[in-house]
Amino acid sequence: MTEGKVDGKAGKKSFSLKTFLLNVRDELKRVSWPSKDELVSYTGVVFVAVIVVCTLIWVCDTVFGRIMAFLLS
Repeated sequence: MTEGKVDGKAGKKSFSLKTFLLNVRDELKRVSWPSKDELVSYTGVVFVAVIVVCTLIWVCDTVFGRIMAFLLS
């Protein structure tokens, strides 16, 4: 890995966009990307989790709304 240049101000490194983008590309090469089957499976899990959480929020909202309507009437 390359390191940024050190300027004269208390040893701070200067920012180089080119170096940053090269380091990003190097890191992305090391990523363990999921296979198509894994990606489809993970997407299904996320979709089901979203549906469950949305349903839970809807039920809680309905129950609390009815409780408040009963208390305020």
